[in-house]
Amino acid sequence: MKALTWHGKGDIRCEGVPDPAIEDERDAIIKVTACAICGSDLHIYNGLIPAMEHGDVIGHETMGEVVEVGKAATELKVGDRVVVPFTIACGECFFCQRGYYSACERTNPDREKAVKMWGNSPSGLFGYSHLLGGYSGGQAEYLRVPHADVGPIKIPEELTDEQVLFLSDIFPTGYMAAEFCEIEPGDTIAVWGCGPVGQMAIRSAFLLGAERVIAVDTIPERLRLAETAGAATLDYMQEDIYERIMEMTQGRGADACIDAVGTEADSRASLDSLVDRVKVAAYLGTDRPHVLRQAIHCCRNFGTVSIVGVYGGYLDKIPFGSAINRGLTFRMAQTPVQRYLPLLLDRIRKGEIDPSFVITHRGSLDDGPNLYQTFNKRADGCVKVVLKP
Repeated sequence: MKALTWHGKGDIRCEGVPDPAIEDERDAIIKVTACAICGSDLHIYNGLIPAMEHGDVIGHETMGEVVEVGKAATELKVGDRVVVPFTIACGECFFCQRGYYSACERTNPDREKAVKMWGNSPSGLFGYSHLLGGYSGGQAEYLRVPHADVGPIKIPEELTDEQVLFLSDIFPTGYMAAEFCEIEPGDTIAVWGCGPVGQMAIRSAFLLGAERVIAVDTIPERLRLAETAGAATLDYMQEDIYERIMEMTQGRGADACIDAVGTEADSRASLDSLVDRVKVAAYLGTDRPHVLRQAIHCCRNFGTVSIVGVYGGYLDKIPFGSAINRGLTFRMAQTPVQRYLPLLLDRIRKGEIDPSFVITHRGSLDDGPNLYQTFNKRADGCVKVVLKP
């Protein structure tokens, strides 16, 4: 089959790889009808994610039609149309039983590598390094889905692929980011990063009752998309974000701040963001946490900082003194997608949101390498790429 594979920094190829096969009786094989390039895939593209191997099939936002089912995957049958969560979960362990599917204890065969880096292991993920299981990803013609009786959700015929594809990751992630804020009537929520996850967080904040959302970015297409949702927008290349948020909140700060950027914050944003970039280039640091620092400073006393941007290692010069002295709450996670799927599918069916609004570019797997480059450069107004094998 055709698939997108990783061969080093900036080197994504569309090439032939072996077809997947049933390896366990709880597996299913799906024929991929739509998949997407995620912002966190760009961290792989830019060489920031450790434990990648040449030829790894990438991608974790996937849906399709079931074409083969293991005998124990009794929830599915051939012909079912499903969306596949990016988190792989057994459904039976301590964490799965509590709804924390992204912390599943059984689905990361490389857990000892993760333990050495993070102190404990999250669940396995599709297409995202050998720290997290080395599972083949979904930017391919076919995908093997382990524990298929737990993960995939069946999609009704009346909904299109593009309406539901983002249930695999970015819609639940953005919704969780807003849910972490524990929004009350009248709240102001600030969101850093108006990429796909940030856009979902903006709309989810309004769905959950926020009175005002302040969206921070510099890319015109992203800011315009945030404005269409009703957000007030700030361009960090044109304005001092801390001063403007304080001005807009009468000196109090936002009730909650969402970091939807993560490790690749723009090095042009400030002096500290440039220093972060130099440290990473000189192997003196692993991540660029400028946005997180700013979110902490812009959050009101006893407010919440919600973190869904991906970080991989150790963060320098985080103003923890500010956080503890002002009573901030931190909420963060790799999204336990499965717990959100029924609720969010219902919101789509009711017409409360159509997540396809973020799609700007479409193509085939053959187009994938060029579209990775386009997305990485934020060229041609690119906000979100969908591939149709």
